[in-house]
Amino acid sequence: MGPWRCLLLLPLLAVALRAQQQQFMEYVERRLTLLEERISQWHDQSSRYSTELRDFKNQVLGMLETAEKEREAIRSEAESAAVRVDRLEREVDYLETQNPAPPCVEVDETLMEKQVATAKQKKNEKYTKLTDCSDTIASIRAMKILKRFGSTSGLWTKDAAGNSEKIYVFDGTANDTVYVFPRMREFTLFSATRKAARIKLPYPWVGTGHLVYDGHLLYYTRQQGPFQVIKFNLANKTVVDSSVFPAEEQIPVFGLSPFTYIEVAADEEGLWAIYATKEDEKNICLAKLDPTSLDIEQMWDTPCPRENAEGAFVVCGALHVVYNTRLPSRSRVQCVFDVSGTLAPEDASLVYFPKRYGSHSGMKYSPRERQIYAWDDGYQIIYRMEMKKKLEV
Repeated sequence: MGPWRCLLLLPLLAVALRAQQQQFMEYVERRLTLLEERISQWHDQSSRYSTELRDFKNQVLGMLETAEKEREAIRSEAESAAVRVDRLEREVDYLETQNPAPPCVEVDETLMEKQVATAKQKKNEKYTKLTDCSDTIASIRAMKILKRFGSTSGLWTKDAAGNSEKIYVFDGTANDTVYVFPRMREFTLFSATRKAARIKLPYPWVGTGHLVYDGHLLYYTRQQGPFQVIKFNLANKTVVDSSVFPAEEQIPVFGLSPFTYIEVAADEEGLWAIYATKEDEKNICLAKLDPTSLDIEQMWDTPCPRENAEGAFVVCGALHVVYNTRLPSRSRVQCVFDVSGTLAPEDASLVYFPKRYGSHSGMKYSPRERQIYAWDDGYQIIYRMEMKKKLEV
């Protein structure tokens, strides 16, 4: 091929090369456009997925919030149901006490009339002191809140005449089971009753006026007519004695504690019964009991009114009545009646208890420890007292 032919082919080759370059560029542009479209589509899908994920997250959070509200509502309903069940159990216990088991002994009406007549003859006689105790309360030195246990009303105490460290708990105002803790430590540290022994009584107790005295539980029961005081041996779990309380037409002894008819108390002088009758329904009555036979040795009509009284105890032969208000306020000892006449009413201190939760349903004085075991709206409290000497009149 001659040189002139080569020169003729060069333009043709150049045109062909430019055509191939143009096709390649068009191909590259098409591929870039397709890639851009796919990137845009991926971006749209990613944005949509992100939006859906955010919506799903918000939906899950809403569902969790609704579930939490429903859980709180169910928990509240469960607590309310537990309260209603507890109230129902107490009401059932109360109804059972209205028809208790037969009394321990047959009530001889003639004997009861004789006991009433004898007790009336002993009223307001001069009292012969059994000890040289001459102390009275000056003030509340300290208050210790142990824990919250059981119902709003109840009683807890130690043996008032012995050295035992056992704690006896009476939950509620009508029941037949007593919880016994071996020491204060077990009662304080454990919220449940698994550390407590249970004593089931043959006859249910009513109110919060019971007393543990020299290894025996003294409490009262009632069968339509008169009240019967039961003496129950805590060691061998048997009833060792019982006595019909010789007071006619009894009424609740404390105006603010209508569930208690007889408050059995102990002090340095021995055993006492605090009660009230229709005969003198405005004031509280006091009786000295024989610890062995439960017979009444002497009786007194006190000047202490029942109205607004929430509890009472005896210290060195002097009745101390605790008062409050219908809307629970600060409790105070506002009336003192000394059976021996060695403490004039005007010389007695007006003792105020520290402000707490509600009102006292149970107050037991410990002569050995000189302190009061109180039950206040479900809280178990110890009051330590400052004492002073009585003034001779």
